[in-house]
Amino acid sequence: MQSPIDNPTILDRLGIWISGLCALHCLAIPVLPLLASSVFGEVWFERTILSLSILIGSVALIAGAVRYHGQVYPLILLLTGGAIYWFKDMFGESGEPFTIAVGAMLIIVGHWINMRLCRKCRCCQGKLTSQHLADNN
Repeated sequence: MQSPIDNPTILDRLGIWISGLCALHCLAIPVLPLLASSVFGEVWFERTILSLSILIGSVALIAGAVRYHGQVYPLILLLTGGAIYWFKDMFGESGEPFTIAVGAMLIIVGHWINMRLCRKCRCCQGKLTSQHLADNN
């Protein structure tokens, strides 16, 4: 059985699910007062889930770049989306749904692109590092 590092698409799928659930959580808090008054409404809970999402995503995207395709732009999308998501209240409370949606979409798109690049480039499979990464340097 392959480890998640050997098959980054497993981590990409997990990252997409966590990011989607995080966005759903952030959008549901204002609508469901019972949820907002529980631990799920706490800022530390949001930051923990988002940090976990960024950590899993970074591992998946770095593994994809190093082991398969050699591209770093999916990681840049993930980190940009994470930063937007982290500072979701930068446009005030009324702009929060927009920033949450943009941040979550960038994270999900970064994972999706990484999955496609990993599936498309099997020429480096079984090697420690991608030949494409060496070609880019």
